[in-house]
Amino acid sequence: MSAVILALTAGAVIGLALGALGGGGSVLAVPALIYLLGFSPVAATTGSLVIVTITSLAALSAHARDGYVRWRTGLLFAAAGIGPAMLGSVVATRLPAAALTAAFAVVAAGAALRMLRVRQGPESAGTVRPGRAAAAGAGLGAVTGVLGVGGGFLAVPALVSVLGMRMRVAVGTSLLVISVNSVAALTTRVGTVERLDWAIIGPFIAAAILGAWDGKRLAAKVSGPTLQRIFAVVLLAVAAFMLIDSVL
Repeated sequence: MSAVILALTAGAVIGLALGALGGGGSVLAVPALIYLLGFSPVAATTGSLVIVTITSLAALSAHARDGYVRWRTGLLFAAAGIGPAMLGSVVATRLPAAALTAAFAVVAAGAALRMLRVRQGPESAGTVRPGRAAAAGAGLGAVTGVLGVGGGFLAVPALVSVLGMRMRVAVGTSLLVISVNSVAALTTRVGTVERLDWAIIGPFIAAAILGAWDGKRLAAKVSGPTLQRIFAVVLLAVAAFMLIDSVL
């Protein structure tokens, strides 16, 4: 199978995850770029951030039109993570690849388990505490920078369990957080972006955007708790794969 066909297929799957679940795209993008398309780890994490940034912005517009984005909370959450994301991206270049992979797997598994335990009640509109949102956002930004991912797989659980959002609103708002954090992390990698294989990244992004629109329609047809369980299962599977890979 040609590299372009693989890029189109992987992009469609990742876009579907971002559109429906508000995260998980970069979790899948990094392994896809490394194991399917032969990218180096550095190029894969940079390429993933480019793909997820553009796809998240496309998906964000659709969710915003339907009123599923809490702009004030999302921007506060994201702003708190900008500095940590940039610092984490610098720190990541000094850590062994196996350590980063293992850390990623542990964090993803923890987020998945937390999602499985969360019970959604009524959305706590108007009761968001700025300090709590800022602390959660800073932690997410740091993880985003270190692991080279958009962070939606952590943003959704945080927005649901820490800030009390309903699942669909958390999905839409997480896309805003992902976009801001990814752009911040990319600023420290600007020198590597121009060296990406754009003949592969371009089709990957196009397929991801189309997949994100389909994912958004899927989210409208599936209940919030069901999306939450799907999200958690995907995270656990990816975490197990990456943990095994870091050990072997």
